[in-house]
This record gives sequence, structure tokens and C-alpha cells, in this order.
Amino acid sequence: MQVTETLSESLKRGFTIVIKETQLAEKRNARLAEMGHQMNIPGFRPGKIPLAVVKQRYGETVQNEVLNDAVGDAVKTTLEERGLRAAAQPQITLKEGYKEGDDLEFSFEVELIPEFEVPDFKGINLTRLKAKPDDEALNKALESIAQRQRDYKDIEEKRPAAKGDVLVVDFVGKVDGVAFDGGTADDVNVEIGGSGFIPGFAEQIEGMTPGEEKQITVTFPEDYQAPNLAGKEATFDIKAKGLKEAVTPEINDEFAKKVGLESLDNLKDLVGKQISSEYDQMSHMRLKRDILDVLAEKVSFEIPAGLLDAEFNQIWQRIEADRKEGRLDEEDKAKDEETLKADYRKIAERRVRLGLLLVEIGRLNSIAVTDEELTQAMRSEAMRYPGKEKEVIEFFQKNPQAIDSLRGPIYENKVIDYILELATIEDKEVTAEELAEMPASKV
Repeated sequence: MQVTETLSESLKRGFTIVIKETQLAEKRNARLAEMGHQMNIPGFRPGKIPLAVVKQRYGETVQNEVLNDAVGDAVKTTLEERGLRAAAQPQITLKEGYKEGDDLEFSFEVELIPEFEVPDFKGINLTRLKAKPDDEALNKALESIAQRQRDYKDIEEKRPAAKGDVLVVDFVGKVDGVAFDGGTADDVNVEIGGSGFIPGFAEQIEGMTPGEEKQITVTFPEDYQAPNLAGKEATFDIKAKGLKEAVTPEINDEFAKKVGLESLDNLKDLVGKQISSEYDQMSHMRLKRDILDVLAEKVSFEIPAGLLDAEFNQIWQRIEADRKEGRLDEEDKAKDEETLKADYRKIAERRVRLGLLLVEIGRLNSIAVTDEELTQAMRSEAMRYPGKEKEVIEFFQKNPQAIDSLRGPIYENKVIDYILELATIEDKEVTAEELAEMPASKV
């Protein structure tokens, strides 16, 4: 194999490689011979099929396999022998006019992972914010549970539905005059003034009296879960059938037993632990953000232009979508496009640099994502889609790229946890409100 370096510019390298036909022929013949021993062709004894017959049938397929393997192996060897690590897939170009019997000549260009020093984590000092659930948070959580356990009592008086009432209705939803799937239901409890329905639905049936019929018009939100309805205007034929009032249970031992616990003290203990767990997650997220800010300040190295462009383009696509839907925050709305692009390119640069740093830290310290961790992540993701868990798991098993989307966050968290074990961390007690306050992002 003959290798000639054609490009050495910053993090870019280019090479031209020539592989002798004798090497390719040896691999082709070995593969054809292997296939000949495995094939069964009428008129030939097993294992005694002539090489020419095998080549006639499978020569082109084998040739393509050999070329692909030869190119891949040559690129890998070229980089390994020079101690180079690719930041992305090399761009490979075969010399035009190649045919079987010729030496194989091709070129490739690749961007490299830069070399840099990993900072000393023992010199990093961080403050971990800690909060404990107070009586107000505990009572609020208990009230929320009680709200979800409400009973409904019939209102005998025939009167218009008012805020706080529950109106029992039948409805038929239509788009362009045609009923749509999932838009028809009977005996549905709709809380007047409550949430959970399409915006404008509960508001328009306020004042209806049982026995009354009415047609209302609503517009589905742009981000509605059913894509075929998102952003569309629909009518609903409403028939009011009854009126109820929601009765919230008293929070006592009897209520605790209703939700499966022995006493109110047991319920309070469980809820307190859940709140503490939520606070701990918030605290960890703050600490993770702080360590990334510290690392971003400690390292400065050139990053591959291709990775930067890919990250920026991904961010910019989302920004353009948000701008189209009117979801940009006020600060970004005030900026012209040039300024906005410059700001988000800085964010992309920070993300790529930190990503490369975390990967290097993980490599140097043999940090890896286990199959068990990936399986658990797949199960957790599947649980977000009740009734479709099997389909979600099968999707991940059939799509390696989807699995990689789970692997990345797990790997990042493991590396950050490793860094936090070495850093000096001081705990500071704060209120829940202070813990929830997220400082402005550092770019």
C-alpha cells in the first residue's frame, strides 16, 4: 500500500492511497473460494465448485465487498500509523475509470480531533445548592393529590353551569363539517374554568343548562399531539346532560388509606421524599451546569469546522422554526439576523468544545456506557408511551442511531459524575425558590 499525504492544514488532513491489484486479487480469490465451499450447485460436488463458476455468479458482489473492505482498512491503518483520530467520517473519492485488474487508487480528506490537555479537576471548587421541603411545599403537594382524587356530586338544581361546576356533556367534533377520529364522546365531565381541554372549549360551554344543545368553534394548538388536527379550526356539537360539583376529600388518615397508605403520616413521609428527590435533581442539574461553565473557561482549543457547522445548523433550524411560530424570546426578537447567528454560533462552539473535552476525559479514564444502562434507558423511554412499549423497544433495537441518542446523555452524565467526585464541593442550604432560579447561561 502506497500512501502520499496531500493536505496538512490546521485540523484537516488529506491522503492519496494506492493498493496493488495483487493484494485485491488475493482477497477476491480467497472470498470466492470460501463461498465455493459453502455453495450447492446442481452438477457439482459440494466443496468442488470451480472458482470460475463462483466468480461468474458472484464476482461483482465479491469485488464490491473487497473494495469496500480494502478502502476502509487502508483509511483506518493510515490514521492509526500516524496517531490521528478522525472527528467525523472521512470524505473518500475513488479515481475515475477504475476497473477490475487495475491498482486501486483513491483519496480521502478528514478532520481531526485536536490534541489538548485535560484540566486538573482537583483544583475545581463548586457550591452545591440544597433545599428541604417546607410545610408549604408539602401541603401544596397533598392538595394536588386531593384534587386528583375528587368525587363528583350531582347538582339537583337546574341552572346554568358556572365556574367551578362540572358539566356532563356529549360532543361530536368536526373539521370542515366531517367528524374526525377521537372527536366524539359521551358523558364527559368538563370542569368550567378548568384546564385539560382544547383552549376555548370549556369557556364556551359556561352558562349551558342541562338539556341545552349548542355548537362551538375552537382552534387546535399548533403543537397539538395529533398532527392531523394541529392548528386547525373545528366545530363541536355539544349536548349538556347534567351538572355536578367536584368534592375534594379532606386530607386525613382516611384519605391516605384511599390512596393506598396506612396513615396520613405515611403519606406525608412519602410525599416529602418525592419532593426531596425533585430538589436533589434540580441541585444536580445546577451543579452540572456549573461544572460545564468552569470547564468552558479552563479549556481553549481549535475545533473541527465540520463539527461546528453541523452543530450550528442544527441549532439554527430550531431557531428558524421558533421564529416562524413566534416562539422566540424577547431578547432574541430584538436582534438582527447577523447578530443572532453570531450569538448562536458561539453557543455551538461551546457545545462542540465541551463535547470533545468530555469524550476525551471519558476515553482517558475508560468510562463507557454499559448494555445494561442502555437497556434501562430504552425501558424508561418506552414507559413514556403507555400501550406502545413493545413498539418503542423494537424501534430502538432496529435503529442504531436512535440508540446513540440515548447513549450520549448517559455517557455525558457518567463523565460529569466522575469529575464531580474529584472536585471540591461545598453544600449550601437555600430555599426552594432560590434553587429553582436558573442563572443566565454563559456563552
